[in-house]
Amino acid sequence: MNPFQKNESKETLFSPVSIEEVPPRPPSPPKKPSPTICGSNYPLSIAFIVVNEFCERFSYYGMKAVLILYFLYFLHWNEDTSTSIYHAFSSLCYFTPILGAAIADSWLGKFKVLSLIGLSLIALGTGGIKPCVAAFGGDQFEEKHAEERTRYFSVFYLSINAGSLISTFITPMLRGDVQCFGEDCYALAFGVPGLLMVIALVVFAMGSKIYNKPPPEGNIVAQVFKCIWFAMSNRFKNRSGDIPKRQHWLDWAAEKYPKQLIMDVKALTRVLFLYIPLPMFWALLDQQGSRWTLQAIRMNRNLGFFVLQPDQMQVLNPLLVLIFIPLFDFVIYRLVSKCGINFSSLRKMAVGMILACLAFAVAAAVEIKINEMAPAQSGPQEVFLQVLNLADDEVKVTVVGNENNSLLIESIKSFQKTPHYSKLHLKTKSQDFHFHLKYHNLSLYTEHSVQEKNWYSLVIREDGNSISSMMVKDTESKTTNGMTTVRFVNTLHKDVNISLSTDTSLNVGEDYGVSAYRTVQRGEYPAVHCRTEDKNFSLNLGLLDFGAAYLFVITNNTNQGLQAWKIEDIPANKMSIAWQLPQYALVTAGEVMFSVTGLEFSYSQAPSSMKSVLQAAWLLTIAVGNIIVLVVAQFSGLVQWAEFILFSCLLLVICLIFSIMGYYYVPVKTEDMRGPADKHIPHIQGNMIKLETKKTKL
Repeated sequence: MNPFQKNESKETLFSPVSIEEVPPRPPSPPKKPSPTICGSNYPLSIAFIVVNEFCERFSYYGMKAVLILYFLYFLHWNEDTSTSIYHAFSSLCYFTPILGAAIADSWLGKFKVLSLIGLSLIALGTGGIKPCVAAFGGDQFEEKHAEERTRYFSVFYLSINAGSLISTFITPMLRGDVQCFGEDCYALAFGVPGLLMVIALVVFAMGSKIYNKPPPEGNIVAQVFKCIWFAMSNRFKNRSGDIPKRQHWLDWAAEKYPKQLIMDVKALTRVLFLYIPLPMFWALLDQQGSRWTLQAIRMNRNLGFFVLQPDQMQVLNPLLVLIFIPLFDFVIYRLVSKCGINFSSLRKMAVGMILACLAFAVAAAVEIKINEMAPAQSGPQEVFLQVLNLADDEVKVTVVGNENNSLLIESIKSFQKTPHYSKLHLKTKSQDFHFHLKYHNLSLYTEHSVQEKNWYSLVIREDGNSISSMMVKDTESKTTNGMTTVRFVNTLHKDVNISLSTDTSLNVGEDYGVSAYRTVQRGEYPAVHCRTEDKNFSLNLGLLDFGAAYLFVITNNTNQGLQAWKIEDIPANKMSIAWQLPQYALVTAGEVMFSVTGLEFSYSQAPSSMKSVLQAAWLLTIAVGNIIVLVVAQFSGLVQWAEFILFSCLLLVICLIFSIMGYYYVPVKTEDMRGPADKHIPHIQGNMIKLETKKTKL
């Protein structure tokens, strides 16, 4: 009988069915017990699943670790665009699990999706892997081993973060320490994670014979939507006050759908309603790879014993997860339990949200401190100006005009510069400035044009027995994005070729030629090879530090020979990257309490036919969280510290809402999700099956 077929009569009588009409099925052979790990209650099959997850996560997080810098430095996108595309990609990776879950639960089953779709097509395969792998591991346990299954989710999360830990440490080194065609080697940084995906496929296939593979249970996603739609439409049709009300709005689907399906959909919708506030947590957590990495490039990454790449700071997250999971499981949670506090799953998740709020408050404080140490930004109708005196004696410079003439009072000695940039106010967006130069007994006037929101250097040089000046635009020095940049002024009468590395060289024109800025690796440069048409020589550039922009003036000193006068246009990053440690510790503690608990909670609350669907819905909250970041990055227009405060406050409000919702939520027990078919076995006597007469009312 089709369970979804409408009954045409009010009473249906079932007559006995003889054995000749329907041959009985032979009894199923006893199920062979699955092999276990060292005699424990843990199935051997989960070892293959955990190792596969390690490799797959190595690939995913390794590629993702360098993605924001790939957008920023290789594709030359700005920070907001890079952040938006980064989170758009992350969101897409977490949207596709809905499709993967539907295929897994409906047609192929979790095993086939994970191996054939997920690991063969990485881009779309994320949707096949994410909703299946956690639930597939849970399927390897029998119900009597529920405690071991709970521990499995912690081990599963450990494997995720072990893969992430190693990949986020190694992949940035492959990018930054290896040079490909004179630039960071993104090809190698993306290629190694690709190789790990191949290893993941091989490992997963090796355990195929010992997996417990629950068969798919039909197109469950379509059944769920049809059941909900029928219940809503049926309730709308029977909205008359004369018709008795039903206990739950989904009970209006009872005329068409079986009781077990309705019970499963009830459990599903209750949990999905609880998922509504969750995306905001992921909006904060996933910014470690975007906004926090962009914050790291403006900090000093020299720890004394080791120099970090900006994207390597993300290694703190998986490292702390590996420390915090056993700490929370075996110490903190047990101490809380001994104190008589019922620390339920939903309470753990709420505390995790609060910790993430605190993490972003700390990140905002760090951002404010970085801004205080950074050079001031020029606003509308403003420019910043410094004066470089390359003449052989001191020069006094005065800006002609009532508003700005007091800015450059002191005389500037030979081969010195003004101690800092001076702010000049413009009357329009662009303006011609007149400067009075006093050198020895000479008094000269010169004119230069400037445009608002820019930085300039006024270079004064010898011109026979007199002096002259030239205005050099310093705009590029403000867009170094934490990188080390250099440029050169050549006072020689011959062109100079400068080799900054094996793959990087530049030419500087004769007679005060000025080169463009070049990005270089941070480090010591004691002997940079240079050559003219008739001479080779070396220049000592010294330490080129993080975030600094340097100007080197090549001069020929009679006593000391060819030298480079070093000027720091933009000071190096002063704030240590170690100040990011508190925010990483707080957000990782929040992640352990929120995400690990959420994985186990999702599985325990999922009806047996919809475990992958609910897992995919959990991942869908991550996708929505990334969309929130994308929208804020594109349209908020806030400075970075204010954006951090905004996210912190929003999550605090969401945490309050989630706590109220969780207070009224009643967790579903395993026995409550079993239908009558699991509890009742028809009595068989001889060659007849006794079926009771049942009355069914429409």
